Amino acid sequence: MNPRLDFFGNALAAKVMRHINSAGRAVTDSGLPHTTQELVKIRASQINGCGFCTDMHTKDAAAAGETPVRLHLVAAWREATVFTEAERAALELTEQGTRIADAAGGVSDEVWANAAKHYDEDQLVALVSLIAVINAYNRVNVINQQPAGDYRPGQFG
Repeated sequence: MNPRLDFFGNALAAKVMRHINSAGRAVTDSGLPHTTQELVKIRASQINGCGFCTDMHTKDAAAAGETPVRLHLVAAWREATVFTEAERAALELTEQGTRIADAAGGVSDEVWANAAKHYDEDQLVALVSLIAVINAYNRVNVINQQPAGDYRPGQFG
């Protein structure tokens, strides 16, 4: 399987991705727990059907010490007992923020209020930004049919 475009070798794509990567680094360096960041990236990538990002973030999370049980249960987090209340709030916000078109009102006030119980303002900014950034990555990779499976943890820095 080959991608439609060589996003890793195209000068314009590199310029665009530098900006998205810069936004991603700002979130990575924020006060949002790193574990939560990986769970959010995995869940959005699952929803969007982005194999490349799902591969990357599950492997990065595992390399950072995330347990196989939690990684296997991200897709079924509502029924799983292995996530904290804060992580569950972030996952729900991720789902509603990723599936904006599926709900007339976007993210519900109830979901927002639950996230705000667990995260301060800077963490909420980081969480909203992370959801936007991972959705951008997902869309680039899904449209481009970027193959999944060969990612090595830490490959991109």
